[in-house]
Amino acid sequence: MRDAFVVTFFSALPQNALSRWMGRAFRAALPRWMTLALLRGYARAYRLDLSEAEKPIEEYRSLVDLFTRRLRPGARPVDPAADAVVSPVDGACSGAGRVEAGRIPVAPGRELDVADLLADPAAARRFEGGAYAVLYLSPRDYHRVHAPVAGRVASWTHVPGRLFPVFASAVRGVDRLFCRNERLVAWLDSAVGPVVVVLVGAFGVGRIRASFRDAVTNDGARAVTRGAPSPACALERGGELGMFELGSTVVLLFEPGRVHLDVRPGDAVRVGRRIGRAVLQ
Repeated sequence: MRDAFVVTFFSALPQNALSRWMGRAFRAALPRWMTLALLRGYARAYRLDLSEAEKPIEEYRSLVDLFTRRLRPGARPVDPAADAVVSPVDGACSGAGRVEAGRIPVAPGRELDVADLLADPAAARRFEGGAYAVLYLSPRDYHRVHAPVAGRVASWTHVPGRLFPVFASAVRGVDRLFCRNERLVAWLDSAVGPVVVVLVGAFGVGRIRASFRDAVTNDGARAVTRGAPSPACALERGGELGMFELGSTVVLLFEPGRVHLDVRPGDAVRVGRRIGRAVLQ
């Protein structure tokens, strides 16, 4: 019943336009007392761990500024093992396993098509039989996204789309949700071959900001765009890849035989902690 309500309610909304309006509101310069009241109320409501934040709450200028906060140095040590594959985000694993017949299960009776997700059927075939993980970020989580392995950002794809929420009842209720929502697909060249990190947008601001290009999503674009960073963007394991301005979900894809994932649905994940082992050749 709740799933059906979520689908009906959010389908009727002008999701992208409303999210852009919310973004402007959440980035707006308000009187200082009002900003502090908003930030402290948000921190209490979602039980933010502000002891990990780079700055005291009084120094954040807006809700988006707090939401995209950096962490203090040392708050997320990165596993130093040469074969470590680490979590790119703080959050929870909502799915992990092997890509079969080009599909990934995301909820009972719901699957996503990898070719649809990447907007590239030929590229999707490279991941048949490979490992995947779906990682959900809640409103209380740190919302920057990091590299799961060391590598070079070889290319990116921006796929415009809707902005359904990505909490569990929405994923159960909305068919092909991750393939319908706006997303940024980052391709990393690494020692374990190409690794794909898909940043999926969500309702409420809905913007994704990449560290390797000067642009944001939910900008009104309608066509799929592709590009490559210039100059090349090399990242250490745990290096910053981008951030969500409210949202969302990250999908990881690895070629077959290159990575063994240890993470399972329901597991908590933290940036820099091992979630799998790379098969180094």
